[in-house]
Amino acid sequence: MATGIIEARMEQHGQFPLLEVQQVTRRFSGLVAVNQVSFTVAQGDIFGLIGPNGAGKTTLFNVITGLIPPSSGQLIYQNQRITKLQPHRIAAKGIARTFQNLRLFGNLSVLENVAIARHTHRRSGLVQEILRTPRAIAEERQTHLKALELLAWVGLAEKAEQTARNLSYGDQRRLEIARALAVEPRLLLLDEPAAGMNPNEKAALSQLIRQLRDAFNLTIVLIEHHVPLVMGLCNQIAVLDFGQLIAIGQPEVVRQDPAVIAAYLGKE
Repeated sequence: MATGIIEARMEQHGQFPLLEVQQVTRRFSGLVAVNQVSFTVAQGDIFGLIGPNGAGKTTLFNVITGLIPPSSGQLIYQNQRITKLQPHRIAAKGIARTFQNLRLFGNLSVLENVAIARHTHRRSGLVQEILRTPRAIAEERQTHLKALELLAWVGLAEKAEQTARNLSYGDQRRLEIARALAVEPRLLLLDEPAAGMNPNEKAALSQLIRQLRDAFNLTIVLIEHHVPLVMGLCNQIAVLDFGQLIAIGQPEVVRQDPAVIAAYLGKE
């Protein structure tokens, strides 16, 4: 019923869902990690996904990005079914993500971590790159410039030549965002982007996410345990508990939902 309300509101304002999650379930043997979850994300939304540890949030991200298939249900992106697609094909359609546990190439430079993510946009073949043809050289130069531009957006341009593993934890989080942007997504999934950050870094991250949404015409779905950040940043929030969707709506509505208070927020 909540999904129908959101869809009706999007039609009223001339918006259409970029992502539709339809009755998605994921089982692991006897464990139901995600249980018939449905919601829609409108273009331009900053959509929050919250809930206790083990609620199924990251599992749902893994299903959306093709890392694991759903046991049942459908995923619709830009009016196309992506339920059975492999991860690289989903990424090529414009869906990128960061991970709860950092997955950077620690031995590579900050710049190389971003540049390597642009391989889906390279048109030169292996032979052209080996022979260093003019086309391959031009693409390499363009990749370098684009990577530097993205690093500037997340405040890491001056650290481009540093080894990724030597960055602070907060900087590594921002590097992951820059690497995801290198895919040129329309839908960006952020898995606990503020983890390990201090209050000032979290405030700066919130501002950065808004700026990136506007500058790159993004739709963003984020998992985050820092409730004030989610409530201040997101225009729609969905709450999972034991794999089930227990609430969805605007932050002020979700904050006052008795089921959400009992399962996650607690009393003031």
